Amino acid sequence: MLQNKLQSFINRFDEINDLLVSTEALTDIKLMTKLSKEQASISKIVKAAHEYNQIIEDTEENKMLLGDDELGELAKEELKELDKRKPELEEEIKVLLLPTDPNDGKNIFIELRAGAGGDESALFVADLFRAYIRYAENEGWKTEIMNMNESEAGGYKEMVFLVKGDSVYSKMKFESGVHRVQRVPATETQGRVHTSAITVAIIPEVDDVEIEIKSEDLKIDTMRSSGAGGQSVNTTDSAIRITHLPTGLVVTNQDQKSQHKNREKAMKVLKARLYDLQEQERIQTEGADRKAQVGSGDRSARIRTYNYPQGRISDHRINLTLYRLDAIMEGGLLNEIVDPLIVDHQAQLMEASGV
Repeated sequence: MLQNKLQSFINRFDEINDLLVSTEALTDIKLMTKLSKEQASISKIVKAAHEYNQIIEDTEENKMLLGDDELGELAKEELKELDKRKPELEEEIKVLLLPTDPNDGKNIFIELRAGAGGDESALFVADLFRAYIRYAENEGWKTEIMNMNESEAGGYKEMVFLVKGDSVYSKMKFESGVHRVQRVPATETQGRVHTSAITVAIIPEVDDVEIEIKSEDLKIDTMRSSGAGGQSVNTTDSAIRITHLPTGLVVTNQDQKSQHKNREKAMKVLKARLYDLQEQERIQTEGADRKAQVGSGDRSARIRTYNYPQGRISDHRINLTLYRLDAIMEGGLLNEIVDPLIVDHQAQLMEASGV
């Protein structure tokens, strides 16, 4: 029975409330963080559960009043509203009961890297970066550049930035993969369409309590910051390169003039990458079911094509094609693609879980 299933969430929510003010939680930051995250993860379903219980209670009360001379008509009208709301809420609850990704509520690092196509690929990194920034603004999210490596043509060979806000990962996780662009480069005199590609990685931000890095596992180098074409952008050796020796992961940061700030940013990205590496390995070992649930899939797969001559943007995973490329890119209207991807993902989960 749905009410019984929902009651278990209400009971757990109340139990966490008590645990959060216990001496054990107040003296253990890891436990408090874990409990707080669990409570946040079930808060929406608990709110829906209370509303559902109220609907059941109000329905019973109004049914008892139907024969009342004074209140019968009012009860009948109220029952109409309750009968309309109940199935709507049940559908919302079905979605809330679907298996969730533990990273869904997290902030993210977005890493854009130029691939095949040389300068044109680097220019598209800049274009997609601007589209993501506008989308973030539309969603009320905050962004912060972590590191960038400019190309001589004016684009970026690499762009890494942080996005903070409500449910960022849950909306952006489907962006990971290869994005292909087809257009006529400004330097092309024959008007021929060129195809290039960039890779996008969406990596959840992690707390210090989620991953620990031993200092002896790090090799930290300082170097002269440089801009496009190797030009020095400041006079101090403030750029930082951190190598994680066990995995070979390398993170560089030269965005700030302060060596301390560059190191701090590089460490944040390194922790996120290590956590992401662990997640990817876990997904591989847990198989295709988990891969479908997470929605990250294969990052080497081509997921989307941006065809500028036709004004077309196509997402190959859900066979979605929109002829609004300029409007979507210029206005950051990526919700027109992200929302259908989320709906499709939820439908797959419903089918898999038999909801």
